[in-house]
Amino acid sequence: MLSRTADHLFWMSRYMERAENTARMLNVSYETSLLPQSAAAVEAGWEGILSISELLPAYLALYKTINPREVMAFMVKDSDNPSSIISCLRAARENARAVRGTLTTEVWETQNQTWLEVNRMLKSGEFERDPGQFFEWVKFRSHLSRGVTVGTMLMDESLYFMRMGTFLERADNTARLVDVKFHAMQNDFFGAPNYSGAEAEVTQEYDFYHWSAILRSVSGFEVYRKVYRDVIRPERVAELLILRPDMPRSLHASLNEVLSNLKLVSHDPDSDTLRHAGRLRAELAFGRIDEILATGLHAYLTQFLERVNVLGGRISREFLMPQAA
Repeated sequence: MLSRTADHLFWMSRYMERAENTARMLNVSYETSLLPQSAAAVEAGWEGILSISELLPAYLALYKTINPREVMAFMVKDSDNPSSIISCLRAARENARAVRGTLTTEVWETQNQTWLEVNRMLKSGEFERDPGQFFEWVKFRSHLSRGVTVGTMLMDESLYFMRMGTFLERADNTARLVDVKFHAMQNDFFGAPNYSGAEAEVTQEYDFYHWSAILRSVSGFEVYRKVYRDVIRPERVAELLILRPDMPRSLHASLNEVLSNLKLVSHDPDSDTLRHAGRLRAELAFGRIDEILATGLHAYLTQFLERVNVLGGRISREFLMPQAA
């Protein structure tokens, strides 16, 4: 396959997945901000969203304060923000248009309709009237895009590059989400004071809503209940989202997909790219959550993100256009 075609397919899928993950993160912050909590806690939650995407400096250059309305506007409909939902959907559609002949009619029409519909919704004010419903729509369009792709595309290199892009982006976003959200709760997680009576009940209730919101942001609440059949505990949330191979949005499951599709497009079983992906997946397959927590979750996830970024660079150099970023 031509590297130019592979590049467009890879990034079309990455941008669609990025739009969905942005919608998921904004939705959980929007819902969490409605819970009884201090103004400082609300601001810290929205600051975390900007930190996940490394957009805090860019946001502060435009706005003086961090508040829900301006953060959501910046992350949803600011076309100058390359990571906003509108920018991601535009980039996904433009990459699809560039390889229109490689895609099935259904895949192209799904991408094009998503772009046309999101513009209509933003112009009509539907996002402002009901942000939660808008975020659900973005998630649905991403699900539809993946389903149509798997259901109609020939199982050849085109599909493999699209799947690779999807799951590499998912691994990156899940790692960022876990890192920021656990960092925000590190005092509770690593031994908050022992409260008693009504104060303990309030703290316990807040913790439940916080962790359940994180799980819901990756469609993991029902999965957690089915796997652990217990109260929500931070270390098990971390284990589910990092090490469980049967959790669709976990780091382990994402790297399984990246590696399997990489093997299908690689003609050299000893390539450095394949070896790098294999080592990263092996550490997730044989890792233990107690060991990760003992050495430091933040340090582990920071290193994981660096290695995923290196893997993306290796894939670009070996298969895609050199200028891909």
